[in-house]
Amino acid sequence: MNDITQTQERVDQWIKTHGVRYFNELTNMAQLTEEVGEVARIIARRYGEQSEKAADKEKDLGEELADVLFVLLCLANQTGVNLQQAFDKKLELKTERDRDRHHNNPKLKS
Repeated sequence: MNDITQTQERVDQWIKTHGVRYFNELTNMAQLTEEVGEVARIIARRYGEQSEKAADKEKDLGEELADVLFVLLCLANQTGVNLQQAFDKKLELKTERDRDRHHNNPKLKS
């Protein structure tokens, strides 16, 4: 199983081999926003109340989520963020903060 660090390294190697160089951070941020918008469109139409157009039915949610992940990993690489460390730290903080919060939320009871 790959951890996030290994996946970041794979993206970096791909960029160096096939991508020539990273787009600048601002361009990648715009790209990330665009990709998240594509995910939102699929979710809104497939799982929300909007009707799904014929062309949207062909879209692969997994592929669109992978696009988001790819650009996110690019941004992490070019800004020097180790996402594995950041994720582990965030999960630890969320676990501490939300240890009982969700269990005590009556809205989440089924």
